[in-house]
Amino acid sequence: MPAFRQVGEKQLPQEIIFMAWSPKRDLIALANRVGEVLLHRLANFQRVWSLPPNENTGKEVTALAWRPDGKILAFGLADTKRVILCDVEKPESLHSFSVDAPITYMHWMEVTEESSVLTSFYNAEDESNLLLPKLPALPKNYSTTAKIFSEEKSDEIMKLLGDVRLNALVLGGSSGFIEVYAYGMYKIATVTEVAGSCLGLCFSSDLKSLSVITEMQVSPDSAPEITYFQLDTSLLSVYLPEVTRMARKFTHISTLLQYIKLSLTCMCEAWEEILMQMDSRLTKFVQEKNTTTSVQDEFMQLLLWGKASLELQALLMNQLTVKGLKKLGQSIESSYSSIQKLVISHLQSGSEALLYHLSELKGMASWKQKYESLGLDAAGIEDAITAVGSFILKANELLQVIDSSMKNFKAFFRWLYVAMLRMSEDHVLPELNKMTQKDITFVADFLTEHFNEAPELYNRKGKYFNVERVGQYLKDEDDDLVSPPNTEGNQWFNFLQNSTHLKESPLLFPYYPQKSLHFVKRRMEGIIDQCLQKPADVIGKSVHQAVCVPLYKGSKSEDSTPRLFKLPFMWNDKSSNLHYVLFTMLESSLSKIYILRRHTDVSRSANNGLLAVDFGNFLNNSINESSDTSFYSCVDAHFYDDETITVVLKENAEQEGKERILAQLPLSSVYVDEDQEREFSLNSSKRLDEQSDDIPTRTVFLESQWRVLENMKAQYVAVNGIRKVSCVLSSNLRHVRVFEMDVEDDGEAEEEEEEEETTQIVGGEHEELNLSAVNPNSMCGGSAEVADETEQHESSLDS
Repeated sequence: MPAFRQVGEKQLPQEIIFMAWSPKRDLIALANRVGEVLLHRLANFQRVWSLPPNENTGKEVTALAWRPDGKILAFGLADTKRVILCDVEKPESLHSFSVDAPITYMHWMEVTEESSVLTSFYNAEDESNLLLPKLPALPKNYSTTAKIFSEEKSDEIMKLLGDVRLNALVLGGSSGFIEVYAYGMYKIATVTEVAGSCLGLCFSSDLKSLSVITEMQVSPDSAPEITYFQLDTSLLSVYLPEVTRMARKFTHISTLLQYIKLSLTCMCEAWEEILMQMDSRLTKFVQEKNTTTSVQDEFMQLLLWGKASLELQALLMNQLTVKGLKKLGQSIESSYSSIQKLVISHLQSGSEALLYHLSELKGMASWKQKYESLGLDAAGIEDAITAVGSFILKANELLQVIDSSMKNFKAFFRWLYVAMLRMSEDHVLPELNKMTQKDITFVADFLTEHFNEAPELYNRKGKYFNVERVGQYLKDEDDDLVSPPNTEGNQWFNFLQNSTHLKESPLLFPYYPQKSLHFVKRRMEGIIDQCLQKPADVIGKSVHQAVCVPLYKGSKSEDSTPRLFKLPFMWNDKSSNLHYVLFTMLESSLSKIYILRRHTDVSRSANNGLLAVDFGNFLNNSINESSDTSFYSCVDAHFYDDETITVVLKENAEQEGKERILAQLPLSSVYVDEDQEREFSLNSSKRLDEQSDDIPTRTVFLESQWRVLENMKAQYVAVNGIRKVSCVLSSNLRHVRVFEMDVEDDGEAEEEEEEEETTQIVGGEHEELNLSAVNPNSMCGGSAEVADETEQHESSLDS
């Protein structure tokens, strides 16, 4: 009876270049050649959703990684140098950020160390939720609103933050680029101790060690050098409670900055270009009129004498029209009200929460014994707090401008509406006809203030007028405001200007009367980023290289089979804090698999060793199994769990028609003699492939844990030991097979039917894992129908 039970097989329309199993669910993420990210479930390999390539995010996927809780998928894009965090429930980007180099490898790990200090912090984390009001959901009717902030009565933000326990997304890229992002969102370390393009990396669960494998091109003519580095990251380990607290604050701040940015974008969408019509029409009127009187005088005559020049009448009746004026008035009032609500409910609440978290961060920075070593700078955080205060002041200024503009426009439009009705000799309602001396004065002041011709504006904005004053605050430009607020007669402003001590007081937030809200927001973001960048630099500089082992020379040119899942592969054994590195030396056609074992604590030499593994014959029992002859070469290998490696093997004398093999290799069959592995002493002046003859070799003969892969030229495998599944990909990158690995007996038809029903309910034994994404009948946005169509389309490719 063959080992492992096949539960799905599929021919896919596009070449698959990356695949990664979810750590918690029977879901596998795929990335294909055209830049599409797909999610499939184990049962029949059915598609759950797909995220097509996007010009804004990118089209060239180069790495995939799951958050340890399986709720968020991260992928890197080379063409835009961006990292996207995607919701497992639906194909939507929750968060994204730019990086300095294209990402070539990702590893998302969770810290498993426990301490009483950390436990008390985990329990106290909800304090900010008790003290701060919940951020209002952003309106859904704006195109740029991120879904994470637009869900009513949901904990979408906390979903992005994830569990309180620290997890870190480690990014490796070209030119020695390595960065660590706490909770996948905020950078806490920039590592500069390695050279070359990252092929693989692994962060130990105790944060003591970071292992990296790089590929470095020494010269254009030579083959690339593959090197293993072990970096000492003990600073993160020693200060784990402080790092966790600090990273949590950084992540809150990062989320709030995104919330404020999206709130401001919604405000810009609420402000419509229709508000500019009054300005542009008045400018056109100035350019076309023949009279020498100013626009202000023309409107004043209409106000005082009830008569307008023929030109003004033509402007009002032909270009503006009574109906157009009414529509313009309603549009202005609606837009101003929307902006006002967004400022009060969203900008202010987001800014207050930002002040709270920055103030807490400042308190932490004052505890120098704990946080100074991590680079937390109290002075920089103080500057960030001041910048947030300036932003709040500017938002309040915008509220005042909206208030006065709404009053002015209401009075002006009411008067002009009546005047235009009289011009057209329409009936004017008695309640509209009443106008007090106070109303006349108000309109006269409005005309005097807003209808002054300013020819210098024409050079800057292409118009002579700036009647509408709210839009200038929402323009993302560096230019000064065209019509800054009038501070004449403001007693507080004059008092500050005349008081030397108060004017320079750190207790008062600086005020930028000439600048737009966008400008002050960008300034605030820059200062906060600079303030929070310092710990990443300080922690990064503390990381130092502990071990460097040149492994082998890579293949100079890619062979006909695309090497997408590039060995080496690394694994961190959480129970014993060991790093395992799997690799093959590609210059040999008869590839052995090499296992390098190192302790995460670089000061310890125990349990460090190197072994080569040969695969003896286990198909034909007539051949003497005690022979040390190698019959199989390893094509791909991944760690299944702490004790097992999953391998794809091919026969060394491979001929047409020979099948490849999927097998499980127990580490217990490899590490049987501790003394033997210590016989090899590494010569650091030579590459490992130059010492391969001295490396202890273990020939293993697998008994039952293998299966022949009929009619498939298998090349790559992705595994998940927690869910006990594997996915095998063929060398043409379009043919996949999915196996359940730990199946005692799959020969009985009844059991197969029961198993099939079980797989239809993904993770059915754990109610908390029953996501809508995993339920084919409750997929959002009608994606169930799309998935059915896709299945029909894909089944036609199975021939």
